[in-house]
Amino acid sequence: MPTDVIMPQMGESIFEGTLTKWLKKPGDKVNRDEPLFEISTDKVDAEIPSPASGVLVEIKVQAGTTVQVNTVVGVLAEEGSAVVASGPAAKAPSPAAAAPASVPVAATPAAPSKSAAPAPAPTAPAAVPAMSISEGANSARNIRSSPLVRKIANDSNINLQAVSGTGSAGRITKDDITNFLTTHGAGAAAASASSPAAAKSAAPAAATHAPSAPAHALPAPAPGEVVPMSKMRSIIAKRMVESKQTSAHVHTVFKVDMTRVVKIREKQKGSFEARNGVKLTYMPFVTRALLAGIKQMPIINTSVEGDAIRYHKNVNVGIAVALDWGLIVPVVKQAEERSFLGLQRAIQDVAERARNKKLLPDEVQGGTVTITNPGIFGPQFGMPIINQPQVAILGMGGMFKEPVVITDKEGNDSIAIRSIIRLTLGYDHRIIDGADADKFMVAVRNYLENWSEEIG
Repeated sequence: MPTDVIMPQMGESIFEGTLTKWLKKPGDKVNRDEPLFEISTDKVDAEIPSPASGVLVEIKVQAGTTVQVNTVVGVLAEEGSAVVASGPAAKAPSPAAAAPASVPVAATPAAPSKSAAPAPAPTAPAAVPAMSISEGANSARNIRSSPLVRKIANDSNINLQAVSGTGSAGRITKDDITNFLTTHGAGAAAASASSPAAAKSAAPAAATHAPSAPAHALPAPAPGEVVPMSKMRSIIAKRMVESKQTSAHVHTVFKVDMTRVVKIREKQKGSFEARNGVKLTYMPFVTRALLAGIKQMPIINTSVEGDAIRYHKNVNVGIAVALDWGLIVPVVKQAEERSFLGLQRAIQDVAERARNKKLLPDEVQGGTVTITNPGIFGPQFGMPIINQPQVAILGMGGMFKEPVVITDKEGNDSIAIRSIIRLTLGYDHRIIDGADADKFMVAVRNYLENWSEEIG
């Protein structure tokens, strides 16, 4: 008996979704709970699993179409059944569709005429920075990796197609790229994009480690081409403009000496990961300092309701996560009740599931304050936009070793090399006065510079 594939309702307040990509083609086999298609709503982007095992016999809703929840978007049939699909989707697949099932190709519409402009990828980023030799390949959607991994690869002239990923669904982790660099050195895989032999050897790795990725990357937008915004990009654009129009944005930047925290992390990161099964990053250190600052200045953890100010009972920390196709802010709920280890686990969990499109709508709602970390890309600091209806956002700049004047207890000065980070607080001046914002930042700085907490 055929099984209908429907557009799921991802939350009580969500009534429609945009089907952004099919991960299988008509005629492809699919297992129950295997990712079948991707959707975008006004809350999250998500991979939708197959409701049953069988063969995808019909696609009723093409990629890029927005439909109401519970709409039938496709049909599955048991393997070997005599069910025949109707409509254009039932036509025999093209020779390109004969790719192995382990490397599915996203369904595409009929080829346009020569005079028609090429169709852009629905999930292509709105803007791409200047590329190094290997960056074009490294930004392709069929390579699962984080922005940090791509930055390391681009800086080292490494083609990520030659790097085996050990993360979820073949995702290339920071350890994978650093191990590759240690073994092969910078530029070792740069020729893989042009060398037939290298490309041949890299192909099996891609097939093994990226089972749900398209076999062929869509071309990057050509200079002068007009590319429609993706659903996520249009929502981001709307929300950013709304925030600037709503809040009176002011920013204050503090230099923080992170030397003590850096030494603790360097000393314990290996044993921490071995003991707890999770990597030790700087984010839980900063989050704990944020919580300490809110204890002293609760006005940071508020929101505006009409002419009133709501002081939130819990601190629900939004963690901004950069994705290949946009930005999303999953929320760590009741952060004040979590241990240091609990924070690290929760932050890593929501970030990883955000990148793999596994978040639920409830997990990106209810935030009361946000942390964003553009510092992984190397800026001194940024001026982040407040995530409404919150009134504050803490931005982490890059970590740099700098000469600093140190004054001892006797008043003697000396120069020392210290690990410095610049933290920026973006705050709503309608609610938070400058003095209160600076008092909060002083508390955050003091907590980090005088770290005394056991990290677990």
